[in-house]
Amino acid sequence: MVKDMPNKFSEVTPEIKELAKKCNKKIDEELFAKYDVKRGLRKRNGEGVLAGLTDISMINAYTMIDREVVPCEGKLYYRGIDIEDIVKGFIEEDRFGFEETAYLLLFGELPNKDELKQFEGMLGEYRQLPTNFVRDIIMKAPSRDMMNTLARSVLTLFSYDDNASDISLPNVLRQCIQLIALFPVLSVYAYQAYNHYERGESLFIHLPDPELSTAENILHLLRPDSKYTKLEAKLLDMALVLHAEHGGGNNSTFTTHVVSSSGTDTYSAIAAALCSLKGPKHGGANIKVVQMFDDLKANVKDWSNEDEIREYLLKLLNREAFDKAGLIYGMGHAVYSLSDPRSKILSRFVKQLSEEKGREEEYHLYTTVERLAKQVIGEKRKIYKGVSANIDFYSGFIYSMLGLPHQLYTPLFAIARIVGWSAHRMEELMNGNRIIRPAYKAVAPRKEYTPINDR
Repeated sequence: MVKDMPNKFSEVTPEIKELAKKCNKKIDEELFAKYDVKRGLRKRNGEGVLAGLTDISMINAYTMIDREVVPCEGKLYYRGIDIEDIVKGFIEEDRFGFEETAYLLLFGELPNKDELKQFEGMLGEYRQLPTNFVRDIIMKAPSRDMMNTLARSVLTLFSYDDNASDISLPNVLRQCIQLIALFPVLSVYAYQAYNHYERGESLFIHLPDPELSTAENILHLLRPDSKYTKLEAKLLDMALVLHAEHGGGNNSTFTTHVVSSSGTDTYSAIAAALCSLKGPKHGGANIKVVQMFDDLKANVKDWSNEDEIREYLLKLLNREAFDKAGLIYGMGHAVYSLSDPRSKILSRFVKQLSEEKGREEEYHLYTTVERLAKQVIGEKRKIYKGVSANIDFYSGFIYSMLGLPHQLYTPLFAIARIVGWSAHRMEELMNGNRIIRPAYKAVAPRKEYTPINDR
């Protein structure tokens, strides 16, 4: 009964609503052009603005022909190595790749067998949370938002670290490897607490297995019987590899650089990155793709009828369907033009999982939407660089086939991206904290102060 009572803490009172009407002082759009302000660190044509340097990863979406920028097939490099070669390597050798990828991003080189085994052993040892942490921090204050619990847990770990504020490289590396190891545990435990206390489901708390890979541990910790197939674990591992890093210009990684440049501790910097990733315009996009497809399946009666699908896609662009945002989620990317290499890699293996799960018809719907969406967007919108499916287009479908709850979609992104954040944090500290504050120009007109009795 108590939960049904109004929550005064959350109430937006009539007085607040009236005061909110005063918060309407938008900056004149013409001023952004007048002062050449980069919106979202991008030029007006969508090209990124150079704000820093990194050698952790590189994205290639254009080529120069006769001094003209020409869109090309997308490429992603981790420490100079093509992501397609990395994936091909561990797939052909029939092993997991996330731990090897983490080593590469952190240290700039691929590990040999002994180095990889030592690193995997270190991750296994660090998966143990401090005594009573699960009971006192996660179980006693469950949240309906796993990213909230994850950020709160990271900040709380500061209190358990005797050298929390030490930003020397060895100490920061130790903290980062610990967080890489703990993110799967914190995320799944947060979901189990929510699922039990908020939804009344049975509570399952499995201990992490130091002999299992990161992907295997996620499935082991999440499922009541801890069972999973080899293909399930391999595809989840691949998704983690492809989400692990994407340059220094994306929102959460840039946040890591900015916050690290102030000299703050690792826990604060990573918590800030988590808060950035939580936004639906960044880490929450794959949930939007799944929700959009749920709406499509509810409104398109014949999944094989391309005319019906095309009509639905046009309604999306015309703000007449789903959330009326005018977007086809999962299509297009801020950087990539003709293709997102991560999506191309994932799509090759999605069909195999759909066959194992008996969801081939749904897989064909995804491929049809991908093909038709390019045509529809090209006809309705002026696209200067081309449009293609991004990694969110298929990753949400994979998570759905794996039976992963929506609440864990964004935390899974964080479980992977903590590797990239860690590498960028150390890079920022090693290069002398160059990014300290952005430049802003004041445009407010001058006003005179009026004594309160004269107002």
